[in-house]
Amino acid sequence: MTYNTRNINNIYYIFIITHLIFWTLVPTLTNQNLPLDTIEALAWGSNLDWGFNKHPPMSAFFPEIFFQIFGSQDWAYYLLSQIFVLISFFYVFKFSKEIFKNDLLGLISVLLIETIYFYNFTTPEFNVNICQLPFWSLTVYFSWKIYNSKEIKFLDCFLVGLFASFGFLSKYLFVYLLASIDLLFIYLIFIRRDRKFDFKYLITVEVFLIALVPHFIWLNNNEFITITYGLARTGLEQSSLIDHIKFPLIFFIKQVGLLIPFLILVWLLVKKIKLKFNFKDKKLLFLIAINILPIILMFLTSLVIGSKIRTMWMTPFYLFFGTLFVYLFQAQINIKKLQAFAVGFIFFFFLSPILYTYFSISKDNKRTDYPGKEIAIKTQYAWDQQFNSKINVVYGDEWNAGNLSYHLTSRPVWGGLVVRKKLDQLKDYMCLDNVCVGSK
Repeated sequence: MTYNTRNINNIYYIFIITHLIFWTLVPTLTNQNLPLDTIEALAWGSNLDWGFNKHPPMSAFFPEIFFQIFGSQDWAYYLLSQIFVLISFFYVFKFSKEIFKNDLLGLISVLLIETIYFYNFTTPEFNVNICQLPFWSLTVYFSWKIYNSKEIKFLDCFLVGLFASFGFLSKYLFVYLLASIDLLFIYLIFIRRDRKFDFKYLITVEVFLIALVPHFIWLNNNEFITITYGLARTGLEQSSLIDHIKFPLIFFIKQVGLLIPFLILVWLLVKKIKLKFNFKDKKLLFLIAINILPIILMFLTSLVIGSKIRTMWMTPFYLFFGTLFVYLFQAQINIKKLQAFAVGFIFFFFLSPILYTYFSISKDNKRTDYPGKEIAIKTQYAWDQQFNSKINVVYGDEWNAGNLSYHLTSRPVWGGLVVRKKLDQLKDYMCLDNVCVGSK
């Protein structure tokens, strides 16, 4: 078979369409309720602000747009998540083709990362990690345009600043990518001195900071609640001396473990593992900066402060791993072995949704088994027995109250935890367990 551009593009589109269909339909058909983080994002979205108690605002903004279009149709939010994944895949493909000047190697780079846990099994749950993906890939792509161009364009700098701000407003850990790219440019400009400083670089910083101003104001007005929540999640307050060794070691083992399917495919692809590093190689430096350096910085964070690194935090970090590994081994890729690679890829591609279906159907104590619709119907019935008004506010935690906000036809605004002062301001209200619904 000859691998011309048309064939490769056709394979790519078949791949992304199949991925989209599988990972939208499978959770739609096997889950009774949306996952925790998606319900949480929808709860925040019902009462949009420039930040929330756990995260910055971007992950709530997009589900709210979809809610305004589709309402409480679960499939729409599984679709939203896959759209974010596929946008990131598109820019990985586009970037890889520019790196290799070879469409086939660009396609292989994308197919490789499909086998990584973060880009298949976990994708149905739209959350802050999924929300980062397109902005991570876009920031890398336009940073590459700046890095690789003899003449730096204003638009590229503007877009890097804009997409970087969107990524940061999705999750603060996006800063690990930004720090890595900045360190690369600092190294080239001030240490190697083979690149001149250009004042257009400052455009990225200006756009980034201007876009974040409303969120910074919100942070200041809310006692930096998202930052304190993030620090609490690391277990930093309970950190002991042994944690400086234990948590980095656990982090390292988990990263190797989740890459096993990816590494198996790499092994099927190459004749023999032979590595040569040429640190004068401009492309290799960039690939190391966007792939390895963010992980090293995360590892050092855990090592220095003894913090726990949760596996899901690493979701966007591996987007360009396929590109890196193909670049390292491109001279050893055996075209005759592509059949074995294709068989391995198809095996992992189908294995993941099969496992998801099995776990979703066989286990009945998951969040996605929560009877959210039934509880909303019962709540509405109980309300109608007492009041003639419309439910337009709900108080409680993001899960219980968020489900009511999502499933009730009036789509009440989530107002945070139950507080007596809030209830006293309502015209009518009714409390069930730890959730209260009311009418203002």
